[in-house]
Amino acid sequence: MMADGILLLVAFVWGATFVIVQNAVASLPPLTFNGIRFLLASVFLLLFLMLFYRPQLQQMSRKLIWSGIILGVLLFAGYAFQTIGLLYTTSSKAGFITGLSVVLVPLFSLLILKQKLKLPAVIGVSLAAVGLYFLTLGDALNVNQGDLLVFLCAISFALQIIFTGRFAPHFPSLALAFVQILTVAILSAGSAFFFEDWKATLTWSTLTLPTVYWALLVTAIPATALAFLAQTECQRFTTATRVALIFAMEPVFAAITAYIFNDEILGGRALMGCLFIFIGMILAELQAEQITAWIKKRKTSF
Repeated sequence: MMADGILLLVAFVWGATFVIVQNAVASLPPLTFNGIRFLLASVFLLLFLMLFYRPQLQQMSRKLIWSGIILGVLLFAGYAFQTIGLLYTTSSKAGFITGLSVVLVPLFSLLILKQKLKLPAVIGVSLAAVGLYFLTLGDALNVNQGDLLVFLCAISFALQIIFTGRFAPHFPSLALAFVQILTVAILSAGSAFFFEDWKATLTWSTLTLPTVYWALLVTAIPATALAFLAQTECQRFTTATRVALIFAMEPVFAAITAYIFNDEILGGRALMGCLFIFIGMILAELQAEQITAWIKKRKTSF
């Protein structure tokens, strides 16, 4: 029960970050924000590894580093699309659209891993597709660019989940996560250097804005480093399906916090879309254990 409670807290933190990030990127450009966020998270993870998991650092290898870089590129794409998308859409909608990544996993498992879809996953994907239609069209019957960017984020996250299942069984989890998060930090900072006016915005006055420094601290430590550590530890005491169902609450928490802090109210059509997506996520996530078990049994070579 304690493990489930901690994982529910992780889902709440992830859901709440949509509002926090949206408020922060109004002052600090998205890629610059991500660069600082993931640099802080990677430094924290490195210190944690050095203090408590030093043997994992000694297991660093070329294969581990390359695997971490591949995962980091996908994670970078996901967070870049999501953070930029939050400039143009609401955090509540972004939460539910991002949640589609879970629904896309069994679909990509079919395309990439040749894993057949079972009936619950087929129904889940279908319901989520209908839900996405209602949510993005909303009551105004139009699709905005923020929704499209966040949907690209969901695709990137789904691919990251697939390849994590491909690589994770072969390497120490925290070491692989460190390389992955450091890759996101480097790519975000590099992209910000070339595509954003970081010199004008990355100032002391900007960094000391409460909406910015609180967002950086919350997203870097609790929402990235600590959340990963909590998930790694707690999943030893519960089932993968149970974890998946708990994490299905993330977009719900995103909508609740958006309503409380940003006064965001979804219309009737959008609420119907959220409900379809939520049900679709649960049905799709019920396949997670089967997909994971299949990946572990599959013989792989690097």
